Amino acid sequence: MEAVGIGTLLVGFISLLLIYIVWNSMRRNNKLPPGPTPLPLIGNLLQIERGQLVNSFMKFSKKYGSVYTLYFGPNPVICLSGYETVKEALIDRAEEFGGRGRIPTLEKVTQDYGIGLSNGERWKQIRNFTFRNLRDLGFGKKGFEEKIQEEAENVMEELRRLEGKPLDVTKLFMDAISNVLLAMIFGCRYDYKEETFMELLGIVEETYRLINCPWGQLHTIFPQIMDHIPGPHQKITSVSEKLMSFIKERVRVSQETLDQTSPRHFIDSFLMKMEKEKDKPNSEFNERNLVATVHHLFITGTETITSTFRRALLLLLCHPEVQEKLQMEIDGVIGRDRIPSINDRANMPYTDAVMHEILRYNDLAPFNGPHMVTKDVEFRGYFIPKDTEVYTLLCTVHRDPSKFSTPFQFNPNHFLDENGKFKKNDAMMAFSAGKRICPGESLARMEFFLFLTTILQNFKLTSQTRFSEADITPKLAGFLNVPLHYELSFIPR
Repeated sequence: MEAVGIGTLLVGFISLLLIYIVWNSMRRNNKLPPGPTPLPLIGNLLQIERGQLVNSFMKFSKKYGSVYTLYFGPNPVICLSGYETVKEALIDRAEEFGGRGRIPTLEKVTQDYGIGLSNGERWKQIRNFTFRNLRDLGFGKKGFEEKIQEEAENVMEELRRLEGKPLDVTKLFMDAISNVLLAMIFGCRYDYKEETFMELLGIVEETYRLINCPWGQLHTIFPQIMDHIPGPHQKITSVSEKLMSFIKERVRVSQETLDQTSPRHFIDSFLMKMEKEKDKPNSEFNERNLVATVHHLFITGTETITSTFRRALLLLLCHPEVQEKLQMEIDGVIGRDRIPSINDRANMPYTDAVMHEILRYNDLAPFNGPHMVTKDVEFRGYFIPKDTEVYTLLCTVHRDPSKFSTPFQFNPNHFLDENGKFKKNDAMMAFSAGKRICPGESLARMEFFLFLTTILQNFKLTSQTRFSEADITPKLAGFLNVPLHYELSFIPR
């Protein structure tokens, strides 16, 4: 019996050794970029530090260079780091690197429909329509700023009622920002305390929490196994389906009240396009693509800008000299007797620089969304087969010492020239770049400017908490750099 047991162990060991030898031979012969040696089945999972996802990737780039390979399970993923490398892929070779990679935590819900996770002709049709339609409806245009100004004034009223009492601003800002987006997509606005509204925002918060938690990160890296293991990551499907049901109901209401000559919002415009192309066999304008696109716009357009505001106010608390200079510029250009307008931005170089630096330093999505090469690619001496996933590490772009003098410090001078004028820096890619750039970028920038200047026009920011450098520094731990929760006071000026 003992001999049989030893023999079985020996056969098992030899089998595993042969699997590893074959696996390693295949890996070395495919001309992929270098990287840490993976294990069969689990790839490089054990070499990624728990809770240190981004830092692990940055360490790999220091060891293996600006182009390297990791294995998520049995699948190779190409990682690109540094401004020049990422720019070459996303901008110079945008078509080849313009595919969308997998996001396993969301694809069970939207599958490959909509603008977020689709590829090929479907993505091109939906993307072109979405960009054009949002622009026509007012994204980033002066005609839409009234809605943002109105919502900013609602926020001011809420803050005045506090009379200087400390507040965690997360919910207040998410309420306001979400209402701006809802007006564009659904044509409606909710009271901040309305039950349906609070449930919607709870879905968004829960979705991001589950994606960014260790279970969600592991699911993205190792979906072949995590799809079948119970855990918090499995909850994303049921949570997201609640939002999908709400969207479907809003689509039904729009269908019943639609005036084909006068679209009121994004859903109306999409429904009109569906009617126009109903007889075209290759048209992608159908209800599944509509619902998935709205889901993507709502999910990505609320939590992201809310987290950016939270980081912005935290940075201004910890850098009172920056807050003071911003308020001096606001007083000089806008004064205190009228509400800020997007036109003011052109005359406010310091404010523009601070906003850009907040976006850079915050580095909300350090990995960017996963990309995929659309055909076989020769890139910097390496061969990348078609459909291989590519991670463009925006955290290394935003911290590239060749583009930023103090890359790990908050420094508005990164975007100012020697004369104090705003200076553009192409390495600021907070909204990504190339074919997959965020469709809501112009709206986000408008919201950021109008909300920030309106708040600082009316209030001085203070807090009883003394924050350390570690408190304000992005943790670079997961797929999103979400700031800590904190309270601050808004003191009328």
